[in-house]
Amino acid sequence: MITRLSTLFLRTLREDPADAEVPSHKLLTRAGYIRRAAPGIYSWMPLGYRVYRKIEAIVREEMDKISQEVHFPALLPREPYEASGRWTEYGDNLFRLKDRKKGDYLLGPTHEEMFTLMVKDIVSSYKQLPLALYQIQTKYRDEARPRAGILRGREFVMKDSYTFDIDDAGLEAAYQRHREAYIKIFDRLGFSYAIVSAMAGAMGGSKSEEFLAEAKVGEDTYVRCTNCDYAANVEAVAVPAAPTLSAGEIAKLPGARVHDTPDTPTIDTLVDLLNAAHPRTDGRVWTAADTLKNLLVMLHQPDGTVLPLAIGVPGDREVDMKRLEAQVAPAEPVPFSEADFATYPALAKGYVGPGVLGEDSATGIRYVVDPRVSGGTAWVTGADSPGHHVIGLVAGRDFSADGTIQAAEVRDGDPCPVCGAPLESARGIEMGHIFQLGRKYADALGLQVLDQNGKLVTVTMGSYGIGVSRAVAAIAENTCDDKGLVWPREVAPADVHLVIAGKGDDIRDAAERIASELASAGIDVMLDDRDASPGVKFADAELIGVPTIVVIGRGLKDGVVEVRDRASGDRSDVPVREAVSRIVEAVRG
Repeated sequence: MITRLSTLFLRTLREDPADAEVPSHKLLTRAGYIRRAAPGIYSWMPLGYRVYRKIEAIVREEMDKISQEVHFPALLPREPYEASGRWTEYGDNLFRLKDRKKGDYLLGPTHEEMFTLMVKDIVSSYKQLPLALYQIQTKYRDEARPRAGILRGREFVMKDSYTFDIDDAGLEAAYQRHREAYIKIFDRLGFSYAIVSAMAGAMGGSKSEEFLAEAKVGEDTYVRCTNCDYAANVEAVAVPAAPTLSAGEIAKLPGARVHDTPDTPTIDTLVDLLNAAHPRTDGRVWTAADTLKNLLVMLHQPDGTVLPLAIGVPGDREVDMKRLEAQVAPAEPVPFSEADFATYPALAKGYVGPGVLGEDSATGIRYVVDPRVSGGTAWVTGADSPGHHVIGLVAGRDFSADGTIQAAEVRDGDPCPVCGAPLESARGIEMGHIFQLGRKYADALGLQVLDQNGKLVTVTMGSYGIGVSRAVAAIAENTCDDKGLVWPREVAPADVHLVIAGKGDDIRDAAERIASELASAGIDVMLDDRDASPGVKFADAELIGVPTIVVIGRGLKDGVVEVRDRASGDRSDVPVREAVSRIVEAVRG
């Protein structure tokens, strides 16, 4: 096939769009792959839709080997989502609408409920299991802040698949089949990625892993061990509990003492005062890690309920709001306001300590702490009175928490939970997510089958998603350079970008002949036959990002054409008579 730029529906831009923040958004718009229709909503232009369809074809090809394709509507009834609880849990993220009869509907953000009900209608016996179904469908989420082009939009395309098994062993096998299929898919898509442990979040379930495309602008932060193969999204990193002292050891610790600590509402000011006025007796200096700070938030539940929560973490750590959100989902944590503090007069802002926290305390505020706050650890913390702190407050002796929470920030150099070696952080774009859902949706919607003993048992499920439209941007983000897009060959909009860099009939005739012979050999050719300067054509060729660029111009008089590799920048002069065979060889490897 030959695509002529003179007739292609395409306009490239020299300047970045004003609303574009990340490289993929800038380049996909400038190169004429996408056009903004509304905030978080984009139209595919011909080149972009080619890339999208190639990605979709790769996903479909690999999924067809392990699953069967179905297709659900995007417009869905309220009732299944109410049964699962997600009509409420999704909150403002759902696009909700009413029909003319005032019936409630939604635009599907995901389809667990619909898959479950379809299988419930058809499958009644264990003999019909295991079963795997998938679809590639448009999804809708009313993002509060759509951004980064098609990386985080309000309308997007996903491949979502679901497995149905009689027992947990079957679920584990289905999960591994999908994991292996995902590795094949992402290897074929041609970008660098990491597989990391993850939180299940609103999806529910137990075991969960993410496939993250490596990208500096990625929204997800993950950590990987510098020694072993441990890798996890920061939301899923489990900090080991500190060793707990015995009752006898705790009894030998010095008693807690309250001290005047005026003008120390921050950790830094407190540490400075401690070292100046209350030096330690063991020879080392006080640090922020010796302090215990307590953050107060209000948890806004999807049903409108609001409850307070206090989180205690070592003073050298901040509470990571994404980690906290993952722990308290579907609730949304919001830091205490002045009005909230006024509701609880026992809380001395800036000097809050464990003494007034806990479900059995005067405030009744649930109190959870970082695992490092274990029995026998001694802390400097607020004394619940302005201008006062307590030194030597011992967990398990002087205060108790209602539970632990994994909400403190994870930092480079922290010990690996598996082997203890230092962790390092990186950023990525979530491209795929696989879950062992278990029986959450089957229980909610009554999906049961008869087992081999004739007894009704609840089916166990797996859920597996890939962001198909997002993959276009993720690949662009992962492979682009300062000149433009650099597509991996299997998803590129063409195999060869052939540039006519001259006005002579001999140059044009040679280009047309080579393009025709390449097309006959099964090579997709993008032929720049526009009436534009060579400089404009070269800039567009690099911006558009086809893997092989062939320039037919001044070298023709010497019997050569130039072949460029877009990714490496390597250039070579090839004799005209060998051009087609050499180009075909470059394309097919």
